[in-house]
Amino acid sequence: MKQAISINVNGVDHHDEVEPRLLLVHYLRDLLGLTGTHIGCETSICGACTVLLDGQAVKSCTMFAVQADGANITTIEGLAANGQLHPVQEGFWEHHGLQFARRDSAWIGRKSVPLHRLSAYRGSRGVRGKES
Repeated sequence: MKQAISINVNGVDHHDEVEPRLLLVHYLRDLLGLTGTHIGCETSICGACTVLLDGQAVKSCTMFAVQADGANITTIEGLAANGQLHPVQEGFWEHHGLQFARRDSAWIGRKSVPLHRLSAYRGSRGVRGKES
């Protein structure tokens, strides 16, 4: 029996009915067509399936899509904004930072988490981290 879910992925709301056993990685790749999230090792060790779920890095091969109901998800495709690469993506580009191709998106996604936290911290406390 399918279950209704609502998930915001890369700033776009999605409302779908899915099987309760559908993994989040398959929802992202197969239903939404976001293929930057990879299935690498099938054991959850490699991290190629890493996405940001409500700002936290999670392995999308270890959770069901229904568990993400109501969440905000950012994939590698969603890190760039207004045609500008995310600073970590830019660094990979400028310095030829190639890893194993399937894991690049996961590595970039995981490294962007501290930058998101820093941006939120600076936004709430001023540019230099002082009280506004």
